[in-house]
Amino acid sequence: MRLVLAGFGVVGRSFFELLKENTPELASRYGFVPRVVAIIDSSGYCFDEKGLDVARVLRAKSKTGTVGPAPHRSTKELISDIEADVLIEATPTNFKTGEPGLSHIRAAFISKKHVVTCNKGPLGIAFYALRELARHNAVRFRYSGAVGGGTPILDFGKTCSTGDEVTKVTGILNGTCNFILTKMEQEHLGFQQALALAQKGGYAERDPTLDINGYDSAVKIAIIANHLNLSRATAAEVKVRGIEAISLEDVGRAAEKGMAVRLLATAEKELTVGPVIIPRDDPLCVSGPYNAVKFHCRSSGPKVIVGKGAGGPETASSMLRDLIEIRGSMGGGNDR
Repeated sequence: MRLVLAGFGVVGRSFFELLKENTPELASRYGFVPRVVAIIDSSGYCFDEKGLDVARVLRAKSKTGTVGPAPHRSTKELISDIEADVLIEATPTNFKTGEPGLSHIRAAFISKKHVVTCNKGPLGIAFYALRELARHNAVRFRYSGAVGGGTPILDFGKTCSTGDEVTKVTGILNGTCNFILTKMEQEHLGFQQALALAQKGGYAERDPTLDINGYDSAVKIAIIANHLNLSRATAAEVKVRGIEAISLEDVGRAAEKGMAVRLLATAEKELTVGPVIIPRDDPLCVSGPYNAVKFHCRSSGPKVIVGKGAGGPETASSMLRDLIEIRGSMGGGNDR
């Protein structure tokens, strides 16, 4: 199986290294040996039809800041023209336009390539259009790493809906916000102090706006709702409130009542994101940089999945899981 990898940041590098580490197991357990024949980053690309050498690519990236020379063609043209089976799309998320990931995925589908992505932007903006384009071209579209990092939230939700109906989804979908609120609660820190601690620990970006204003959670709940056919809404249609206005006093008052403030995303008749006071013994009341999602099933009742919501190796593991599924189904079908 020949792969094109677009994006060579933390997740892209983690995926490349994980693939190499697991090559013997993939061959013995699943009967295939994936080869990354091309890597494209923001400044250049490299290509070897026999499969790129991990150590050599990583040395080039470390020494020059790019995997290779600048191409004479656009990235989407490279994706279209390179002979490969699967595009691994791991470019940075753009919540406003979905680019460049959106164009990359479209180019892959049109050129009859399957796609594995962790990029939330295209999914939050054009989920159904992309899914229909994949179906039209008879290719697979997998995106487990876009929600929950290494925690299989989307797959778990689909399993819950098999033979049952998921009527509602509620969950904590942003580890940065959950870390901040937990530190405010447990260590009695003000919002800015907790945010600084999250940035120092690598849980928050230098510019944490998209996390703390709730938009990252909005994109994720839109993806979940679309994945489970609960809604056809885009991320822009989600009603959103962030945690910027939450004070230490708010957190303290909740704690006095045995409650906790958490940023909760909900998908039912409408999609919403906002700070909510929930009981401390609620399964969704996780601490630190964790995600927790509850799927409300009509016949079998609520089911909860909890796990770490981000990280390069964790997200890469989800993408590898998606790749294995695509390999097992090649020859027919599309996204589940």
